[in-house]
Amino acid sequence: MASDLLSPDETNRYARHLVLKGMGGAGQQALKRAKVLVVGAGGLGSPVIAYLAGAGVGTLGIVDHDTVSLSNLHRQVIHSETGIGKAESAGRFVHALNPHVSVVVHSEELTSANTPAILDGYDLVLDGTDNLGTRRLVAATCEALGVPLVSGAVSMFDGQVTVFVPGGPRFADLYPEEADDTDLPSCEASGILGPLTGVIGTLMAMEAVKLITGIGEPLIGRVLTYDGKGGRFSEFSY
Repeated sequence: MASDLLSPDETNRYARHLVLKGMGGAGQQALKRAKVLVVGAGGLGSPVIAYLAGAGVGTLGIVDHDTVSLSNLHRQVIHSETGIGKAESAGRFVHALNPHVSVVVHSEELTSANTPAILDGYDLVLDGTDNLGTRRLVAATCEALGVPLVSGAVSMFDGQVTVFVPGGPRFADLYPEEADDTDLPSCEASGILGPLTGVIGTLMAMEAVKLITGIGEPLIGRVLTYDGKGGRFSEFSY
């Protein structure tokens, strides 16, 4: 397809991908064809959006109804101006970084009524939101639509990443129905180390690139955890 062809500027921009064994032109064209939705343009969404835009994902949707506040900026590094919508701010960042990426801004809160329509048409979803209600809604909608989901979470000094795909282990297998946001420490109450979101968000972007290009073994049925204070990664299956 003509839309898959890389322009001279893109060929130069993605030169390190094009010479990378296992990626090459086919992988880069797959990235260009991909339509990816990032739910949440905050601490996790910031590195996800930055690296997927840099990688050349063709269409990048961004969902966030919140506005940028000063307390966000120590970790939400794609934003620089407070008081504007995070989705809009993220869109500006993407346009500045890579004009070859088409951005779709969804400046609205996800509800059971609008989530299916927003997610429909995307090839992959990444969720970096910080409440179980939204995460359950996104996971259930992805399952219904047959769309893979990369899920990341952070708290204080620790984080984790996993991948849900159609036919694989489900969100409910990892987060039982009785789990509630009151059981989890909030960012506002407990705090969070800024670079931690970069570690986990970048791992989420890595899983997205793997799923899109077919490279490697995604974290399906596995949770990769990171202990920031100890500097250790570990893994468990579910």
